[in-house]
Amino acid sequence: MTLYEELTARGLIAQVTDEEKVKEMINNGKATFYIGFDPTADSLHVGHFMALSLMRRMQKHGNRPIALLGGGTAMVGDPSGKSDMRKMMTRETIQHNADCFKEQMSRFIDFSDGKALMVNNADWLLELNYVNLLREVGACFSVNNMLRAECYKQRMEKGLSFLEFNYMIMQSYDFYHLYQEYGCNFQFGGDDQWSNMLGGRELIRRKLGKEDAEAMTITLLLNSEGKKMGKTVSGAVWLDPNKTSPYDFYQYWRNVDDADVIKCLKMLTEVPLEQIFEMETWEGSQLNRAKEILAYELTALVHGEDEAKKAQATAKALFGGAGASDDMPETVVSANDLTDGSISLIRLLTLSGLASSNGDAKRAITKDKCISVGEEKVLDAAATYTAEQLSGQGLVLKKGKKVYHRVHL
Repeated sequence: MTLYEELTARGLIAQVTDEEKVKEMINNGKATFYIGFDPTADSLHVGHFMALSLMRRMQKHGNRPIALLGGGTAMVGDPSGKSDMRKMMTRETIQHNADCFKEQMSRFIDFSDGKALMVNNADWLLELNYVNLLREVGACFSVNNMLRAECYKQRMEKGLSFLEFNYMIMQSYDFYHLYQEYGCNFQFGGDDQWSNMLGGRELIRRKLGKEDAEAMTITLLLNSEGKKMGKTVSGAVWLDPNKTSPYDFYQYWRNVDDADVIKCLKMLTEVPLEQIFEMETWEGSQLNRAKEILAYELTALVHGEDEAKKAQATAKALFGGAGASDDMPETVVSANDLTDGSISLIRLLTLSGLASSNGDAKRAITKDKCISVGEEKVLDAAATYTAEQLSGQGLVLKKGKKVYHRVHL
């Protein structure tokens, strides 16, 4: 199976601008390609996971990835998929987030000896002269065509700022710059980036000549289903273990919907397709085994084999009837969190992250009735626990049937 056939079989390709050229180039390791990452937080999340998996897979076949950090475009904000203008960030915040991204990406992609590049578009976008940009780049874009782009159409009724209107031009300039500077001849992106990516291709053609550019600029589109999967989880599951513990990361994938487990195995893991095809016939309890494989493979990839083994053992201990495990996620309660030597259950739930707010905690206790402390279901939102009870091994909080968390002093 060629690389292109594998990408198609794994559901990663939705459409391309020139399929025959795509096949020839990526199958023979001739692609230098980029994927953009907007540094809007200080950690990558599982919404980025598909892009990282694709870059890793492409690199193994001799192609060269460019991880483009959007330090410059983040100053503007991408209107795609947004109903309102994104909050503006300072240059210092953007740089901090970009530094965090770089450290995390190095776990997935080999940046040694020029095998991959990591660049920040702030290095060229923030130095551009506005009038020169209008003359050299703006003249290549039709406003009529831009307004027909889906990423702008969906914002016209609620309002689209001129600041955001420039995003397509800036992203297009990225491809133009990367093409000239690094020989980048591929773009990868999701559904919401299609118009922006075509804009970059057209800019190269207009600036450098149609015949030259057509031979080298090819656009791929990540599968729309995968993009949707990323958006579903993007706000909750981080790759930074300080934000999402290895155990919680494992449990997220262990608890994916039955309908999504095969899809995730294909798109995100290195499990051979032949093995995944066999799993497609699995039903009932067999699907739980498929979910365990998915959870283990992805946890090992992100956090390492040791953490994956610990997370798997903890899950089996908790859900196999053995009770609490020493490796479960835990939160240390400080003396300052206690009032008169005790602390409320509501406070414990918010401190541990099992509830997002006091109101959320109260609903979980009284309405959803899904909170237990130890083996005892708690229905009283006014419940409190003493420093003595939190000493030593502390208390094990349980939310629903599958979420455990230890709290102690």
